[in-house]
Amino acid sequence: MDKRLLDILVCPVTKGKVELRGDELWSRQAALAYPVRDGVPVMLENEARALTLEEAESLKPK
Repeated sequence: MDKRLLDILVCPVTKGKVELRGDELWSRQAALAYPVRDGVPVMLENEARALTLEEAESLKPK
C-alpha cells in the first residue's frame, strides 16, 4: 500500500492513525482491524474485526 495513502487514512471510529499489518489496517485506539481487499482499504466499522488482546498489546509503544 502506498505510504502517502497510509499517512492520510484514519480510523472512522476514533479518527486516529491506523497501521498496516499484513492485509489489514489496525487502529490502536478502537482495537479494530479493517480489511484491505485487492489493495483497497475497507474503512467501514461493520466490516472491521475486533483485535485480540495479544494483537492490541503488540500495538502499544515499547
